[in-house]
Amino acid sequence: MKYSQYSTETELIEGCRKKDRLAQEYLYRRYYGKMMSVAMRYSGNQDEALDILNTALLKVFNGIEKFKHHKQSSFSGWVATIVRNTAIDHIRRHTNYHNRMDFNIEKEPAISNMALEHLLEEDLFKIIQKLPKASRTVFSMYAIDGYKHREIAEILNISEGTSKWHFANAKKELQRLISSYDKHLKAV
Repeated sequence: MKYSQYSTETELIEGCRKKDRLAQEYLYRRYYGKMMSVAMRYSGNQDEALDILNTALLKVFNGIEKFKHHKQSSFSGWVATIVRNTAIDHIRRHTNYHNRMDFNIEKEPAISNMALEHLLEEDLFKIIQKLPKASRTVFSMYAIDGYKHREIAEILNISEGTSKWHFANAKKELQRLISSYDKHLKAV
């Protein structure tokens, strides 16, 4: 079979199961943008995200036999889970989490509505990228992917208190960065 950008997802999956390089290329292209955004949530830069994505998609191609199409699961969701887990593994290997517990976390300042109204999705994404790696990872896992602190602690091999500290630190730093953005808007 000849594969193209117009091939269905099912056709491409079957081609990948047969180790057809053209099917793999079109499946890679189809999911590149969406999965790159998943990898970018955890990485500090585009090069690191690309390494994560390529590692993850290699796992997808090597393990595509394990994907079972059900009404409850989509191929896209299965791939996103592999990308997210690969990113977490990468971060776990390359990040030193310190056991930090600060029970005197100061009250968080409010973020003005003007800043939030004018903050575009890509601007917020860029601001999140400025967070320290450990705090960015915990923030992404908790606030975006919906993990609980207990789960994050287990996955990253840190204490639950450390997970909570990194999340609080991320929120505090995000508020500072968004406030700076707000001041910039008022100056313009």
